[in-house]
Amino acid sequence: MTNLPKPTKARSFAEAWGEWVVRYRWPVLALCVLAALAAGSGAGRLTFVTDYQVFFSKDNPELRTFEANQKIYTKNDNVMFVVAPRGGKVFTGDTLAAVEALAKAAWKLPYSKRVDSVTNFQYSRAKGDELIVADLVEGAKTKTAAELAARQTEALGEPALRGRLIPSRAHVTGVNVLLLLPETSPTAVNELVAAARALARTIAKEHPGIEIRLTGTAMLDNAFSEASQADGKLLIPIMFVVLLGVLAVLLRSLVGVIGTLLVVVLSVVFAMGSAGYAGIALTPPSAMAPTMIMTLAVADSIHFLVTMFSEMRKGSPRRAAIVESLRVNLMPIVLTSVTTAIGFLSMNSSDAPPFWDMGNITATGVIAALAFSVLFLPAFIAVVPVRARAASGRGTALMDRLADLVIARRRTMLYGMSALIVVLFAFIPRIELNDEFVKFFDERVAFRTDTDFATKNLTGIYQIEVSVAAGRTSGVTDPAFLRALDKYVAWLRAQPETVHVSSITDTMKRLNRNLHGDDPGWYKLPAERNLSAQYLLLFEMSLPFGLDLNDQINVDKSATRIMVTLGDVSAVTMRDFEQRMKRWQEANLPAVMRGTPSGTSLMFAHISERNISNMLLGTFIALVLISGLLILAFRSFRLGLISLIPNLVPAGMGFGLWSILVGQVGLPVAVVAAMTLGIVVDDTIHFLSKYQRARRELGASPQEAVGTAVHTVGVALSVMTLVLMAGFLVLALSSFSVNADMGLLTATTIGIALLVDFLLLPPLLMKLEEKSHADPVPASA
Repeated sequence: MTNLPKPTKARSFAEAWGEWVVRYRWPVLALCVLAALAAGSGAGRLTFVTDYQVFFSKDNPELRTFEANQKIYTKNDNVMFVVAPRGGKVFTGDTLAAVEALAKAAWKLPYSKRVDSVTNFQYSRAKGDELIVADLVEGAKTKTAAELAARQTEALGEPALRGRLIPSRAHVTGVNVLLLLPETSPTAVNELVAAARALARTIAKEHPGIEIRLTGTAMLDNAFSEASQADGKLLIPIMFVVLLGVLAVLLRSLVGVIGTLLVVVLSVVFAMGSAGYAGIALTPPSAMAPTMIMTLAVADSIHFLVTMFSEMRKGSPRRAAIVESLRVNLMPIVLTSVTTAIGFLSMNSSDAPPFWDMGNITATGVIAALAFSVLFLPAFIAVVPVRARAASGRGTALMDRLADLVIARRRTMLYGMSALIVVLFAFIPRIELNDEFVKFFDERVAFRTDTDFATKNLTGIYQIEVSVAAGRTSGVTDPAFLRALDKYVAWLRAQPETVHVSSITDTMKRLNRNLHGDDPGWYKLPAERNLSAQYLLLFEMSLPFGLDLNDQINVDKSATRIMVTLGDVSAVTMRDFEQRMKRWQEANLPAVMRGTPSGTSLMFAHISERNISNMLLGTFIALVLISGLLILAFRSFRLGLISLIPNLVPAGMGFGLWSILVGQVGLPVAVVAAMTLGIVVDDTIHFLSKYQRARRELGASPQEAVGTAVHTVGVALSVMTLVLMAGFLVLALSSFSVNADMGLLTATTIGIALLVDFLLLPPLLMKLEEKSHADPVPASA
C-alpha cells in the first residue's frame, strides 16, 4: 500500500462528541443503564401468541372470507387423534374399543364441542317404515367378527367417512374433535394440547396395541409456541458462545469483550422492554429479534474498539484513542445503524404482521445499540483499566496483498464479477414461490411428524371450504339446488388432488335410500322438495346433542358448506386448484351459488405472493431513503449512486444462488430483500468513508484510496461479515423453517456483499474516477 502523508485535522463534531463522553463518563454510564432499565421494565408485559391467524393482516382477503364462513357455520378449529393399531386392522374388537373410549373421553377435553369417529358416526338404516339413526359401532368388544366386517363395509361405503376418518385400507382411523376456543385466552391452546396429549397417553396405556398421533389446527397453533421456546433455549446460548469466541479472538481484551457484551445486553433489554410497552405479542419470527439484535449490536462496538486499540498500539493515551476512534467511526456507525434500521422498518410493508413486529423490535434494538456503542462503550472504556496487546499484523498484510491484486487486476475483476452477477440474476425467475404451513416445522417438531403420518396414512391436512348459497330460506332442500350442488361435488372428487369432499348431498342420498327400504337403486337425491325437507327434518330430530348438521348447513338452511380435503400439495398447486374451482363455478353454477373458496390452507398458499407485492413498495422506499442518506453523508452524488450497486447486487445474487441450490422460497423471500438492503450497506459505508477520507484528506488517487480503504477497514469488514453470517446462520438452526430459511438466505447475501465490496466496488470506483485521479474529490463535491 502506498504511504500517504497524514492530514491536518480540524476539530470536528465527532471529536467534540468523544471529548464530551470522556469528560462526563460517569453520568453517561448512569444515564445509559437507567434508560435500559426503564425501557426493560416493559418486558414483563410481553405475551406470546399461538394462533396461526396472526400471520395474516386484518385486510387479508382470504382471512376475511374465512372469518365470514366461521361466523355462519361452526368453527373448524380441531385436534385429531390418529389411531394406528399395530396389527394394521381397525375393525377389531380391541381397536374399536379403544376408539370408543377415546371418542367418549374426548368430549371432556377443554373447549370440546363435537367429536366425530367411525364408532359414533350417526349411521341411518331402514327398519320397516322407520328411520333408525344410531352409532355405527357400539359395544365393539361384544361384536362378532362378522358384525365388525359388516361395519367395515358400511364405513368404507360411506362418503362422509372414507378418506376422512377411515382410509380404504382401514389400517388407521381418526377421532376428530372440533373446538370452541376462547379468543381472549392466551393459554387456551396450551391447556387443550396438554389435555389431549394426556388423554392420548392414557388410552395408549390402557390399549397397548395402538399408537396415537395428534394433528389439527390446535396442534399447529401449539407448534408455533413450542418451536419458539425450543429455539430460545437453543439459539440464544449458541449466539452468546459465538459472540464470545469472535470477540475474544478479534479483540484479545477482556475489557473489550465485557464492554461489547454489555452493549449487546443493554440493547436487547431496551428493545424487548419497549416491545412490551408497545403491546407487541411475540410470535416465532418476532421471537428471533433478540438473536438479530445481538448480532447487529456487536458490529458498531467492534469498529470502535478495533480503531481505539490500534491508536493505543501506536502510543496514543487511552482517552485520546477513544476520541480519535469516535472521530473516525462516528459517522459510519450512525449511518450503518440508521440504514440497518430503515431496512428492518421497511418490513412493515409485509402482509404478515409477525414480520412487522420483528422489524420494529430489531430496528429499536439497532438504534439502541447505536446509542450505547457511542455513549456507554466509550464511557465504560474510559473508566476501567485497559491495555492494548500487540497485533500480529498478518490480517493487515493479507488485506494489503488483496488490495494490490484488485488494483493490478481491476479490469479482470470488474468484468468477471459483472459476468457472475448476470449469470446469477438470470436464475432468479426460476424460483418457485411456495408455502406449506406443515413444512414450516422440521422433523424435530411433533406436529410435523404426526401430520406427515396422518397425511400419508389417513387424510390430508390441507382443506378448502366454500359456502354455496341457495338464495332463499330452506333453499338447501330444493332438488334443483341439490342437483347442481351434487354436480359440483362430483367434479371436486374427480380432481387428482382431492382426498375427501364433505357435502350434505351424501346425507340426502343415504336418507332417500333408507326411506325406500335401503334399496341401493334409490341412492340418489330426492326428486321432490317436500320429501327432501321431510328427510332432513326427520334425520336432524334423530341426531344426538353435539352431532347436528350445523357444520354443513346454516341456521335458516339458505346455504351449505362444502369441505374439500387435499393431499400433500404445494401452495402453487393449491392456488391452481382454487382458480379451477372458480372457473368451474362460473361455467356451471348460477351466480347465487358461486361461493369464494377459503380456508387456512389457502391463506398460507397466497401469503408469499401477497407478501412480495406488498414488500416491493417497502423495499423501494427503503432504497430511496438509504440512497438519499448516503448522498448527503458523503456529500457526493456520484459516490451515492455508485453505492447503489454494491447495495442492490448482493440480494439479487443471493436469490440467484438460492434458485440454483434450493429452487423455491416461501414466506421469508420478500422480507430478506428489504432486511439485507439495510445490513449490506454497512460494509459499503465503511469502505466508502475510508476511501473518501483518503481522497479528501490525504489527496490520494483512486488507486491509492482503494489501497488505503482496504488496508484500514479490510480486516474489520471481514471479521464483521463473519460475525453477521455466524449470527444469521445460528437462525438457520431453528426448527421453524421461516426463521431458518430467512437466516440462511440472509447469511448468504451478507457473505456475497463482502465479495462485492472487495472485488467489484474497488474496480468500479477506479474505473469511474480514473479520469479525475489527478484531482482529489473536493470537500463540497
